[in-house]
Amino acid sequence: MAHILVVDDSPTERHFISKLLEKTGHKVSTADSGEEGIEAAKDKHPDLILMDIVMPGMNGFQATRQITQAPETSEIPVVMVSTKSQQTDKVWATRQGAKGYLVKPVNSEMLISSIKSFLAA
Repeated sequence: MAHILVVDDSPTERHFISKLLEKTGHKVSTADSGEEGIEAAKDKHPDLILMDIVMPGMNGFQATRQITQAPETSEIPVVMVSTKSQQTDKVWATRQGAKGYLVKPVNSEMLISSIKSFLAA
């Protein structure tokens, strides 16, 4: 299956999403900050990145912009996964290069279904 990078400062969210993805056969890497997420994207070259927005230091919007604009990582799709549910947040995520947007708490079936569609695109 796919290699997915989960970038989230919450250990609980990282654990929940990682275990769910591993159960469905995906390889999972994690990062707990935007800066770590950028480095992991460059080092591990995952098939997909699930990116939180609200994190200390570099937020998910900033990290997504750097990942999607860097030549070595620009082809990796980034999906925002956040508690921020305003339409303006979704529009801004798209402008930073995100391919999708999911609102927490994420339903397990919806997450798996969304990942399948983003990987198939």
